[in-house]
Parts: sequence; structure tokens; C-alpha cells
Amino acid sequence: MDESGRSAQPPSNDDETADPNTTPDPPAPEKATEPSAPGAPEAAEPPHPRPEQAPSQAGTGHRPAHPAPYGDPTDEHPADGHERTLAHSGGARGARGARGTRPPQPPPEPRGGLLMGRPFGVPVYVAPSWFLVAALITWVFGGQLDRVLPELGAARYLVSLFFAVAFYASVLVHELAHTVAAIRFKLPVRRIQLQFFGGVSEIEKEAETPGREFVLAFVGPLLSLVLAGLFYLALQPVEPGTVPGVLLAGLMISNLIVAAFNLLPGLPLDGGRMLRAVVWKITGRPMSGTIAAAWVGRALAVAVLIGLPLLTQSGALGSTAEDSVGMDTVTDALLAAILAAIIWTGAGNSLRIARLREHLPELRARTLTRRAVPVHTDTPLSEALRRANDAGARALVVVDADGEPLSLVREAAIVGVPEHRRPWVAVSGLAQEITDGMRVSAELAGEALLEVLRATPATEYLVVEETGEIYGVLSAADVERAFVKAMARPS
Repeated sequence: MDESGRSAQPPSNDDETADPNTTPDPPAPEKATEPSAPGAPEAAEPPHPRPEQAPSQAGTGHRPAHPAPYGDPTDEHPADGHERTLAHSGGARGARGARGTRPPQPPPEPRGGLLMGRPFGVPVYVAPSWFLVAALITWVFGGQLDRVLPELGAARYLVSLFFAVAFYASVLVHELAHTVAAIRFKLPVRRIQLQFFGGVSEIEKEAETPGREFVLAFVGPLLSLVLAGLFYLALQPVEPGTVPGVLLAGLMISNLIVAAFNLLPGLPLDGGRMLRAVVWKITGRPMSGTIAAAWVGRALAVAVLIGLPLLTQSGALGSTAEDSVGMDTVTDALLAAILAAIIWTGAGNSLRIARLREHLPELRARTLTRRAVPVHTDTPLSEALRRANDAGARALVVVDADGEPLSLVREAAIVGVPEHRRPWVAVSGLAQEITDGMRVSAELAGEALLEVLRATPATEYLVVEETGEIYGVLSAADVERAFVKAMARPS
């Protein structure tokens, strides 16, 4: 965000230069931008609590430590990270900060490809990359079938495609095991996605204990082992060298590989989560477990990058010297590089998400709330800003004759009104009606606070005490800034 260099005085009726006989139309209210994702996605100290909380006659809530007058753009980002002006937030930059910023959050309805169904109420998506790997499996397995069952001819590719679908059905069962365990532990699951290298169950919250974390991770490989055993039993009465025999043998081996690979003790694999649970149990700190498992995961990524091509060339994985030269060598190296990149990236993402969750409790509605001034619907904007400056407040709440809050004056709308028009613009024309979802308890913090903001996207929220008394106004932009600061802190 660029910093504005303008300097202005607190607005008042004395410095207005517009013609009093002219009454410009107030600008039309703007719609709040809906928050969207994190995410993700993914350098400073965390937000500090404001030391002063004594209400004054002109305002409600608490007072900032160093109140700044509306209209002073030089105080946009002060040292304590809280004092921010409203009337002149820096032109377009200020409008973007109030309108476009939003608290970090995932999209309300996750996507990720073709929706296949909702088992246990959880959407299952097939990512576009799956079709690529299905084609690759069909081609590779079809070549192997040509050696074992040459009489199939071109039909071998239909058999190979069936194998690819059946294999990913096994992967889906693996992921459903994680999902059922998460539901059993009352952990929300956003979606299951089948993608290039297997699948992923997106569980929104961490397990509360290391024991539950271990169980949640172990059930996936356990189901893969169970499936391998079932395919082995089904293989016994089948004649070798037939299509059913080859398919059952392939599914048995592939499920064994899935189970063994996922039991490797490094994030983001299931074995890494099991290692995390063990270290968490020993140290009492989930973050210590995440750090240990993530670094083991990165070591595994290096081992896969170097070791997989060496194993294939040495014949340890069933290849011959003739198979391990030329194009096959390039394919093995490319496969190893992709696997290593996925593991390395997943380990880093696990660290980032763990750091996010560790710092989430620092986001407190009471700490981030701006002091607010109550004004009536017909109050001119210039007068409302003058009262706010006198009270050291940084937000405006429109109330009725009985003092009940009706709407919140949007910071973006204030920025869009030139100073010379403010005496003729009523605050009601710049306000957004307060809905039930825009009332936030002052006691909310961390994930609970973000869940409330996700449920009702807005730029400002009314913060109230448990008694219903107005505490102040929470800006989504302030929450985002505090979130970024918390994420920048080292764990």
C-alpha cells in the first residue's frame, strides 16, 4: 500500500468553502466486498492491546492510546499498528484498504474439479490432473498387459483404464477413512480431492490431542492395507495369467505401495502426522511435532529425488538393465522430481499452516476493535467526524432516537466524499445496515472470530459486550493487518 503525502486538518464547519446554497447529492452507498480466500494462503509484532478503555460521553467502547484526528494521512501506519484515520486514508489507497481488504479465510464453497458426490456430507472432487495421471496409468499398464496378455490387443487399454479407475477408488476409500475419523472427532472436513498423486482430505481443524492426531493419520494406511489383504484373498481362487488375475494382483500391489509410502515418517504423509503426534505427546507442544515431522519430510524429498532413480537403475524395483536406459531413465528421474517437489512443498505448507494456527489466538475482537461514536441518521458527515475527533474515536455508528444501533458508516464511503461536501452529506447515506451476522461479541478470538467473519462478509462489524452494550467497530482491514503481523512472527 502506498503512503499518502497530503496533510489536512480535522474537518469542521469553519473551513468549508462550498456554496451553502448548493446541495450536492450524496454518493450512492457502495456494497461491501465479499471476502474470499487463504490460504492460504500464506514482519512485525502481533497486535498490542490498547491500554485505555475508558468510555467518554461522546463515544462508546474504548479509546486508543494515541488518538489521531480524522483527516491526518500521516498517521496511517503508526508504531503501535492501531491508530488509523478514517476521513483521509490516502485517496485510492485508503478506499482499497477499506473496501478490498478482507480477513484471511478459505472460500465458503471449496471447488477443485468435477464433483463426484457427497459421501458423509463431504464433497468429493476429481481434479483435472487426475485425467492426466489416468491416461498415464492406462498407457503404462497397457504396455505391461501387452507382455502378459498379448492376445488382448487394443482391448488392453480398456482393461488398463478400468485399473486406473479402480486404483483411485481405493485411494478414495483411503481418504474416506480419514474423513470418517475426523467426523468421529467432530472435526469439519471441507472436501476430498482426487488429484495427480493420490488424494487429500481437507480437515479444517487440528485434532485436540496427540492420540486423536495419531488415529486420524493411521486409519488411512490401515484401510489401504486392509484393501490389499482383500484383493489378495480375492486373488486366490482366480487363475493366474487371466485379466481378473492381473487386475487383482495389480490392485493388491498398488494398495501395498500406497500404504507403505504413506507410512513414511515425514509431512505431508500420514506417517509424518503420526510422527508429529508422537513428538507432540513427548514434548507437549504440537508445534515441536510439526517442525520435526516437516524437516523429516524434507529429508525424505531429497532421498526420493536421489534414491528413486538409483533404485530403478539398479533393478531393485524389478527393472532390468535394458529397461533402465534411455527414455525410461528420463521418466524415472522426472517421476522422482515430481514426487520430491510434492513432498517438499507439502512439508513447507504444513509448517506454514501450523504457524498460522499457533498465532490465531492473537486475533482478539476486543483488542482490534476501533472506538466508535454514536450519531443520528441526519447528522452531517462533517459534524460526525468532528465528534469522533473530539472523542478520539475512529468509527461511526448510526443510532436511532433510543440509542439503538442501526447501521455502520463505511470507511470507504467516507474516503469518497470530498471535504467541501461533507456538511451536506448525512451519515445515513454512507452507512451499511447492521444485520445479525454483523454483531460480533467482544470476547471472540482466533478461529472463532474468523468463523463469524466468514459467515457474514462485510467491511465493518459492530462489536458488543455480552450485555448488548456497544463496544466499538471492528474493521476487516484491521483483522487482515493483524493476521499478517501474527503470521510474520517466528514461532
